[in-house]
Amino acid sequence: MMNITEKYLETIKSTSEWLTISEWAVKVGEQYPDLLAKAEIEACNQANDTTGVREIAARISSAISRGAYVNDLDIDASERPRKVRYATAEEIKQHEAEEVEDDVAPLRRDEIIKRDLACLTTQESYRITELETLAKLLKQFFSLDFEVDHAQALLNNHAHGKHHPDNLQLLLKIHNGKKNSNNWQRFTIDEQLDYIRVAVRLQGIIASRLSVEMVGEVLESLLERLKKVY
Repeated sequence: MMNITEKYLETIKSTSEWLTISEWAVKVGEQYPDLLAKAEIEACNQANDTTGVREIAARISSAISRGAYVNDLDIDASERPRKVRYATAEEIKQHEAEEVEDDVAPLRRDEIIKRDLACLTTQESYRITELETLAKLLKQFFSLDFEVDHAQALLNNHAHGKHHPDNLQLLLKIHNGKKNSNNWQRFTIDEQLDYIRVAVRLQGIIASRLSVEMVGEVLESLLERLKKVY
């Protein structure tokens, strides 16, 4: 006979989708009405305002935090609320290997950059420094998280790129995260300028709410600097 923890796990095994803890709790109530009924009774005895489903969700959340499902779940905590899904032992092993690879990737990346920097001319080094500076200035004056991205990724498994100004472009952090180690065709200078202008234009819609002063002359000055080094 399954205990409550096992019944919770049995519920999430029925789907391959990512679920929030709340969605998981709802499924528990649907699959095990007796657990939901018991949780409802217990919720009525709580001092704070709660429900049976919320009680189940809280128990699942606590169990995850205690490591109760460490060998059974994939957990995506990159956003809130976090999401989970059932994973087989083989999938867990594969994901652990991928996490190790992700953890050492910055060291590999730094080694490649250090190696390539030693081969650059003074002018090429200056161009990279200027691109890095422009990304910081876009953050400072427009509150936009631009990053210097390698169009042909340094850690791409099929065709890795170099740390060279001709392989660099400015991407918003959210887009760079989506790109990850994939190779993209580098922006032309016109595409790069348009990309930045559109990002700034969208930011301008909520600039007053963010207490950001959008100054067109500053943007155009930065873009002129970009043209000279891109």
